[in-house]
Amino acid sequence: MALRTVHVRIEGRVQGVGYRAFVEANAWELDLAGWVRNRRDGAVEAVFQGADADVEGMLRRCRLGPPGAAVTGVEIIGEGVGAYSGFEVRPTD
Repeated sequence: MALRTVHVRIEGRVQGVGYRAFVEANAWELDLAGWVRNRRDGAVEAVFQGADADVEGMLRRCRLGPPGAAVTGVEIIGEGVGAYSGFEVRPTD
């Protein structure tokens, strides 16, 4: 199976609404590896790695977000390779 890896930036009202927990739960459900963290500028940043269809599914879910979120943009800021195992919530950067 070919893996797809995307690095994304999610903007809008995405902090203080459980967005990272939402991303983590959905990543585990879709069997994706990678990480998620808050950015000091109010955005959320994440890396997703897995089957292309699952990564696309995650991007769709990110555009919706959890209740209370108001996502205004999901931008792929990079694609490529990397070796990730499991999914983690990282500290704010």
